[in-house]
Amino acid sequence: MDLFEKAAELGIQTGFHDGQGQWHTTDAVALKLIIDAMPVRTQDRFLDHTVVVRAGRAERTYLSDAATFPLKWKIVDGVKVIAKGETGDRNILWPLDLPIGVWRLQLTDASLFSEETAVIVAPDKAFRGDFDRSWILAVQLYGLRSDRNWGIGDFTDLRKLIEVAASLGAGGVGLNPLHALFDDRPAECSPYSPNSRLFLNPLYIDVEALPEFSAHDSGDALAKLRAAPVVDYVAVAAAKTAALRAAFEEFYANPASKRQQAFAAFRAERAPLLTRFACFEVLRHRLQTAWWEWPEELQHPDDKACAVLRAGPDGKEVVFIEYVQWNADLQLKACYDLTAKLGMKVGLYLDVAVGVQSGGFDAWNEQIAVSRHLSIGAPPDLLQPAGQNWGLAGFNGSGLEVQSFAPFKDMLRASMRYAGAIRLDHVLGLNRLYVVPHGYAADNGAYVKMPLQALLAVTAQESIASRCVVIGEDLGTVPDGFRDELRDWGIWSYLVMMFERDDRGAFRGIDYYAPDALVTFNTHDLPTYAGWRSYADLVMKRGLGIDPGESDDARRYAIDMLSEALRHQSIATDDLYAVTQFLARTRTRLLAIALEDLLGVIDQPNIPGTIDEHPNWRQRLPVAVDEIAGAVDLVALHIATADRSEVA
Repeated sequence: MDLFEKAAELGIQTGFHDGQGQWHTTDAVALKLIIDAMPVRTQDRFLDHTVVVRAGRAERTYLSDAATFPLKWKIVDGVKVIAKGETGDRNILWPLDLPIGVWRLQLTDASLFSEETAVIVAPDKAFRGDFDRSWILAVQLYGLRSDRNWGIGDFTDLRKLIEVAASLGAGGVGLNPLHALFDDRPAECSPYSPNSRLFLNPLYIDVEALPEFSAHDSGDALAKLRAAPVVDYVAVAAAKTAALRAAFEEFYANPASKRQQAFAAFRAERAPLLTRFACFEVLRHRLQTAWWEWPEELQHPDDKACAVLRAGPDGKEVVFIEYVQWNADLQLKACYDLTAKLGMKVGLYLDVAVGVQSGGFDAWNEQIAVSRHLSIGAPPDLLQPAGQNWGLAGFNGSGLEVQSFAPFKDMLRASMRYAGAIRLDHVLGLNRLYVVPHGYAADNGAYVKMPLQALLAVTAQESIASRCVVIGEDLGTVPDGFRDELRDWGIWSYLVMMFERDDRGAFRGIDYYAPDALVTFNTHDLPTYAGWRSYADLVMKRGLGIDPGESDDARRYAIDMLSEALRHQSIATDDLYAVTQFLARTRTRLLAIALEDLLGVIDQPNIPGTIDEHPNWRQRLPVAVDEIAGAVDLVALHIATADRSEVA
């Protein structure tokens, strides 16, 4: 079998059309690296894909020509038989009453050849939400100011913001990813480049709210952090880590306390992943190298080895990391509970990164399902002619199938734990992922096919179980029929007004926007409304030597087109509240309003393609959280969101 035949067998597309319509064939050496990064998987004899059954539907699965009949099938959960039957032809008609879950399917044909694979029984659709048309206040949590935080927004600030949002009539608060980053590399602060999507960033803990916290004289240092125009992650991390360790010492010295009992319950609930994460962090700090360079016996997660580590000299450090995660979990839960208490029907809307750092916990813990030798990204297009390499490792379909999709379920469950809605970044990756081998340019990658139906089925399972709406970030070049597939499974679309324009550049009318979607004017990677209208983003990018992809004349035309769209709705002004009123009139069930826009912030949170040139993920809001309501035109906001407001 030659290289290209092997690629086809693994679902790897060996070429692609770029944004100019030109065909690119992946370099043979790069292609071999991509193939070698895929896990070894025995080809099924009877089936060519994971079986997906949607509850209540008359579903059939077709068998390959290799099967001989009669063929017996059995669906099992361990030793328990859920259903069984026999077929005399090349299809199996599944019972309508199969229980929802991920089970094992055993097949045995007339020749007594047997094989086993996963079968996913899913709800018909994902959770649709129990609200009609609502809106959320979107914020970068780190940017919140207060007179008590330590130079970075924290979960206590979030509780205050929830109260403010509820008073404004919002149905929830939307947040940047809260994933765990590398605590010993605080300057690497992008929330979209996580160490783990299963755990939380401890910098968001309000350390003063810990029962074990003891005040210490650091007033000048904290005052400096609070006054800083941007988040000083290095200084914030140093201060918070010291405070967390002091609090932990007090906690550790009282093993019989009720808090210790609650901590033990949390550890048991999150086992074994929590213990593995803590052990990984201890080993990473101790060894100071990439995990694939560790001693052989440590390069793979092992629960027995973790138990030994926890019982040894490093055991206290393992407990400390677990303690930190416990307190982050408690404080985020308190925010989630507050949204319910205030009657906010959306609650928390949390963002989920598309991948993880190859040197992080998730990649170590899931070496079959995560391809650390490959980076995900995007091929060349009109906006990025060189292509994109995001430097993140993603799931691979074969590895997920081998593990019955458990790693994907774990990630979803962790993301939905305290969310009424989540956004899956780059949801197109559920269909196919563009991957680039390490050391190669972004234009020398390849698309790898993903088991879309199985991933959507698992997503629907977790969505229903957690009562959590799922929104797919489906921007960019979308394959024909993909959005229809998402819609059929109850996954919402993500609509950005900046991009919703026709061939002549006119903004689309309110009837264009679909109901099951989130609509917003911009994103964290785009200009704020004030920056867009003032051309500030164009000026800044040119000053950084970046092609903004738009001329002043093109921007002037876009602003004119926006005014035209607003006038069609008899909206006489052109400010943010006018745009909000326009978007609020669409049929979309969820509208996101960026707090930066409400406060008139000019600079955008992140400029793609920059690292040190711009303070990405560091900018703080101009007013404190308890001053936000006073800085917003409340009358204009209530008028704009009148038919979406949750204020009686």
